[in-house]
Amino acid sequence: MADVKKVATRDAYGKALAALGAEHDNLVVLDADLANATKTQTFQKAFPDRHFDCGIAEANMICVAAGMSTTGLVPFASSFAMFASGRAFEQVRNSIGYPHLNVKIGATHGGISVGEDGASHQCCEDFALMRSIPGMTVICPADGVEAEAAVKAAYEMDGPVYLRFGRLAIPVFHEEGFHFQIGKGEVLRDGTDVAIIANGLLVYEAIQAGEALAEMGINAMVINMATVKPLDEELVLSAAKKCGKVITCEEHSVIGGLGEAVCSLLSEKLPTPVKRIGVNDEFGHSGPAAALLKQFGLSAEHIVEVAKEFCGK
Repeated sequence: MADVKKVATRDAYGKALAALGAEHDNLVVLDADLANATKTQTFQKAFPDRHFDCGIAEANMICVAAGMSTTGLVPFASSFAMFASGRAFEQVRNSIGYPHLNVKIGATHGGISVGEDGASHQCCEDFALMRSIPGMTVICPADGVEAEAAVKAAYEMDGPVYLRFGRLAIPVFHEEGFHFQIGKGEVLRDGTDVAIIANGLLVYEAIQAGEALAEMGINAMVINMATVKPLDEELVLSAAKKCGKVITCEEHSVIGGLGEAVCSLLSEKLPTPVKRIGVNDEFGHSGPAAALLKQFGLSAEHIVEVAKEFCGK
């Protein structure tokens, strides 16, 4: 797989902002002294008059973005996921969510794959936090192409959006020109034995797991569920009905994220056995991203193990 193109979704975020900025002069970008890391420097270089460095003051940045949105501007407020969702939660809730303002939050460095930055920066709680805010849309794209398309879709949507991007370069499997639909999942592989529903970097791992399972006689459906909220309920219910078993995969805590959203839906509308793969109620720690992902079971190999046991193989 050495020839597979790899791109960090944070790089795609910066690229998408610059492209949209050339088309829309009402798009502005705010950052909290992290433009190099969040890749908003790409936009900054192209449109310096529309890039605002708010310093290490994320809560203030969110309030500035909220104010800008009331003038007709479309702000993308950018920082690490830990700070954008955690440190500034009150401001996101009260200044953006409550008045339902048209602010987009670009949160980079989400999940365990932040690697050597360690537990303090490995945000595995952001889906849970942002899902809890009424009216907030939560998106976690699976590769660079989808990330660019998701940023465009977020700009075109009226209302608050939380977009999560990663630091690690991951395989690109979508074709250029891919159209992203907020609230719609994507069936990447059809199957009848078990449905694997994933987002972020776990999608490519799920694809690989599906291929390995097929060689073992297990026909797995693989779904990319980039929009955590609103969930594509119709697709989840259809997959559960067809397969009878569901596995969710996310680079997030098993508490409050994609897995819990799927379980909540199924428990009410179509009780189905579910296995959740994610971070199991524990903090991460410093280490190489690839090694940490394997250690925490966020890998194709672990998905295969769970699916085999689940399917009685």
